[in-house]
Amino acid sequence: MKAIVCVKQVPDTSGKVAVNPDGTLNRASMETITNPDDLNAVEAALKLKDETGCKVVVITMGPPPAEGMLRELLARGADEAVLVSAREFGGSDTFATSQILAAAVKKVGLEDDDIVFCGRQAIDGDTAQVGSQIAEKLGVPQISYAADIKKEGNTVTVKRMLEDGYMTIQTKTPCLLTCIKELNAPRYMSLSGIMDCYAKPVAVYDYNTLKDDPLIDPTTIGLKGSPTNIFKSFTPPQKGKGKMLEGADKATCETLAAELLKKHII
Repeated sequence: MKAIVCVKQVPDTSGKVAVNPDGTLNRASMETITNPDDLNAVEAALKLKDETGCKVVVITMGPPPAEGMLRELLARGADEAVLVSAREFGGSDTFATSQILAAAVKKVGLEDDDIVFCGRQAIDGDTAQVGSQIAEKLGVPQISYAADIKKEGNTVTVKRMLEDGYMTIQTKTPCLLTCIKELNAPRYMSLSGIMDCYAKPVAVYDYNTLKDDPLIDPTTIGLKGSPTNIFKSFTPPQKGKGKMLEGADKATCETLAAELLKKHII
């Protein structure tokens, strides 16, 4: 049995975000982190490993430096890692990305008792589309917004979080689950994991590795093959410094009211 986790390296939104002229993110110039929801997906897979002894494989699509993120996940307890990286894949939207990642999952091997885990959504795009699209292209059932997961044999029971409550759903493996932060608390890297992570394999899947898969169509991958067109991307301007008023007397209240009136708030 395998637990396959699709993860993404995303810009650290606490720092500066840069945009290329074509509307894509200039990832090379930004600090990066592992997408937060994906860490919950990794933890779900590692808990399944603790319970069943299954193998955990993490997969990401990105530039070569994304290997560093994969090494960190190996240090957390993952067994194998796959870096999907090629110029032909650059600039892919969610549709194209899901095709490439689905082909990578098939290359790793999706067997009858396997589960694919994804984070709910990535903080750089916030679309929450890729996980569901991967499931569609793999032809497996999917359950989103997983807040609790239990596996018994080839049956997976998931408590799914909704806006006004929960929904409990059962499905058979193989399946795909998208995970939310309420599911668990991601574990840290262990000292032994850090020491051993560079001895674990990181496979690199380039275009030639995946090109024979029917999903890897040159007309529907990469920036040119993506049906989503970004009209405009830009870095929002920084807000000016706020003005602090101290005191609770009448004069302070009148000053506050005058400022709000000037800005047409009142």
